[in-house]
Amino acid sequence: MYVKSLTLKGFKSFASATNLVLEPGITCIVGPNGSGKSNVVDALAWVMGEGSARTLRGGKMDDVIFAGTAGRQPLGRAEVTMTIDNSDGALPIDYTEVTISRTMFRGGGSEYAINRTPCRLLDIQELLSDSGIGREMHVIVGQGQLDAVLRATPEERRGFIEEAAGVLKHRRRKEKALRKLEGMEGNLTRVADLTAEVRRQLGPLGRQAETARRAQSIQMTVRDARLRLLADDLVQQRDALEAELADERRHLARRADLEVRVAAAGAELAALEEEAAGCVPVLDQLQTQWYELTSLAQEFDATARLAGERARSLRATQHEVPAGGGRDPQQLRHQAERVRGEELELQTQVRTAQAALDAAVAGREAAEAAHLAEQQRLVRLARAAADRREGLAKLHGQLEARRTRVEAGEAEVERLRTSLDDARGRVAGAQNAVAGLVDDLRAREACEPELDAAADAARVDVERLDEQRQKLRDARNGAAGRRGAAQARAEALAETLGTAQAPADALPEDAAGLAGRFVSALQVEPGHEAAVSVALGWAAEAFVVDSHENAAHLLGALREAGTGRVDLVVVGDAPGGHQDRPDLPAGCLWVRDLVTAPKALVGALGILVDRLALAPDAERALAVVALGARAVTEGGDLFAPTYVRGGGAPGRSALEIRAALEAARAAQDAEAAREQETAAQLDAVSAPLQQAQGRYETALDALADNDAAIESLMEQLARHHQTMAGAGRERDRVLGSIEQARVALEANRGEVEELTLRLEQAQAEPDESEPSSDERDRLAVAAATARSTETEHRLTLRTREERARALAGRAESLEAAARSELAARERAAAKAGRRPDR
Repeated sequence: MYVKSLTLKGFKSFASATNLVLEPGITCIVGPNGSGKSNVVDALAWVMGEGSARTLRGGKMDDVIFAGTAGRQPLGRAEVTMTIDNSDGALPIDYTEVTISRTMFRGGGSEYAINRTPCRLLDIQELLSDSGIGREMHVIVGQGQLDAVLRATPEERRGFIEEAAGVLKHRRRKEKALRKLEGMEGNLTRVADLTAEVRRQLGPLGRQAETARRAQSIQMTVRDARLRLLADDLVQQRDALEAELADERRHLARRADLEVRVAAAGAELAALEEEAAGCVPVLDQLQTQWYELTSLAQEFDATARLAGERARSLRATQHEVPAGGGRDPQQLRHQAERVRGEELELQTQVRTAQAALDAAVAGREAAEAAHLAEQQRLVRLARAAADRREGLAKLHGQLEARRTRVEAGEAEVERLRTSLDDARGRVAGAQNAVAGLVDDLRAREACEPELDAAADAARVDVERLDEQRQKLRDARNGAAGRRGAAQARAEALAETLGTAQAPADALPEDAAGLAGRFVSALQVEPGHEAAVSVALGWAAEAFVVDSHENAAHLLGALREAGTGRVDLVVVGDAPGGHQDRPDLPAGCLWVRDLVTAPKALVGALGILVDRLALAPDAERALAVVALGARAVTEGGDLFAPTYVRGGGAPGRSALEIRAALEAARAAQDAEAAREQETAAQLDAVSAPLQQAQGRYETALDALADNDAAIESLMEQLARHHQTMAGAGRERDRVLGSIEQARVALEANRGEVEELTLRLEQAQAEPDESEPSSDERDRLAVAAATARSTETEHRLTLRTREERARALAGRAESLEAAARSELAARERAAAKAGRRPDR
């Protein structure tokens, strides 16, 4: 096992991604001070789980992130990736190559990963500690640590040796196991408390459950009854709706009938109104007569009422009798005297009743005093008897206490037996569960190699397809880059071609017959564009016009506008030049055979390149001139019998630029096709890669699930073993408690028998000092009788007093009535004496 590579990105002084590839053997890092040698060692310690900023030569942990320089901004995170070659299997993980990465963000967050799978820092530390490396394993000796080791005491050196030997990880695991055991003890205590509380609540909960079941049954009954009532209401409402609909139909029919009758009555009313209109004059005359007759009748009625009043007044005066003549004052006085006599008799009876009441009150007080004295005497006697019976009651209480202890002991023995049966049942259940868990554990362990093989096969497929995808992606990116370059070159050439083909002076926009540039209509054999452009001469920059008339008109417009000159090639059936062409020297070609033109421009092209040949060099060009023809070389030199043009480096012609443009576009299309083909291949690889990744993830999940299941089974086995051990201890404790409770129960039963015998002997002795309550009861009856007699006399007195007051009020009212009657008679007599006789 050795460190294969180390990648630093944003860690301390390594701002850019830096990859260090290491080989087996000794690797040295040399350099001047401040070049970052120590930072590489710090990166190794940091990625292996170092959590102390002081060990990393910093004040705080985020100091490991690149802080920036004068020419570069600070970064937001630091990342270190270390790849370890695990071919020898030193690390307890089924990979021949293990990649550990650690990332820290400036905000304080951290991420850890093993083979690109997120994990915890504890996972990395445990993985490395099993191989003897990692944090606090002294595989990295920093500055000053060697001196500390040399100056260490024997005890400190022993600690260094134990840590280097791998004792530290076992100590940590022991501490972790002890913490788990302490937590488990606390959990067991809480479970015991919860079990006791649940057992205590089982009875009330059972009653509540029974009540809930009854309530649910009642609710179901109520719901059914409510539904039946609603169904009955629905039937009744439907019947009522049908009745209402029938009534509505009947009322609609009646309404139609009444509307017919109303229409007939309206017609009859109109006829009657016409008839009444004819009777209005007669009605006015009759109303006038009726008003006159009514006025006369009212006058006659008033006269008759006045006469009747006068007649009644006269008769009343002649036959008037004295007022109040209905009752005789003497009779009223006799009645008042008789009532006064009855009142006197009642006053005598009241005095007699008062005397009887006083005697009854005295008798009641005497009876109550005698009853109270007798009751006090009995209390004194009862207190004396209670003092004697106190010893007997104490003995009885001791007996009841012993009986209660016996009952409690029996209940305790029964409870302990129940607990014993429960503990035995838990032991048996745990043993059965352990047997089943052992079988499951063996089955899970048997599946482990198969799952590992499936995961390895899926990983190999993923790596192969991922490598293939990366190659295709690189090929696609390369094709895209070349396509972009070709596109850029084509755009530049197109822009250059447009600029090169622009006229010296702008042509009129309304020029008639103008058909573009002459060279744009020509097709030249590839590689000969420069020579053909020189051969065309002025025509290489000329425009095509459809007739001489339009050409003349265009030239006149340019002359009037004062712009530049222009060259024009006229379309037509002009002769194509000389037809007799001599034989050319070897290697020479006629330019006319290298250019293809449209039919309308064949004649013009023939004139322009008439007897013009393409020669490879000047020597053969001179041979062509000797034949009486013209020659143009590949370098752009033109030889004719009377003139020679050339020399220097010729500029790129429009033909050359157009040929280069076509080549660039062809390259662009080829690279685009290659890019599409590579993209299609990449898409074809993506689906199998995703499937392989899915299989790999599924295999890893299955492996993780199997590991989790194994761990869960181990934990369950540990719990069941602990349950069996606890149940065994509880069984032994319950057996001892049952024996102690049985001994105490036998002792309490012996005391109960002894106390029972003593109580029976004490109760058999006669009780001569028990007082009799007959006299007290007799006196109580006498006091009650006296109180009843007093109540009766008091009621009699109150009744007679009320009757006397009533008779006195009646006598006074009779006397007042007699006086009032006499006064009325006197007033009537005086009134009769004053009235004159008629």
